[in-house]
Amino acid sequence: MSQVAKVIELVGSSPNSWQDAVEVAVREASKTIRHISGVEVTNMTAEVQGDRITNWRATVKVVFAIESERPSS
Repeated sequence: MSQVAKVIELVGSSPNSWQDAVEVAVREASKTIRHISGVEVTNMTAEVQGDRITNWRATVKVVFAIESERPSS
C-alpha cells in the first residue's frame, strides 16, 4: 500500500438525514475509488419547504491511498 493519500471533496444528499447524506457520498465514491480510509465532514446544509427539512446535504472530504506502480519486468 502506498504511503501517499489523496483527498477529494464530495457533496452527498439525502431526504432522510445528514448521516445518510454522508453515507451516500462514501457509498458512491467507493464504486470507483479503492482503499477509502476515512472521511471528514466539512459542512452540512439542508433545504427547507414550509416548516420541514426536505433534503439534507453533507460536504465531505474522502481520503484514499494512492496505488503505487509496480516496476515493469
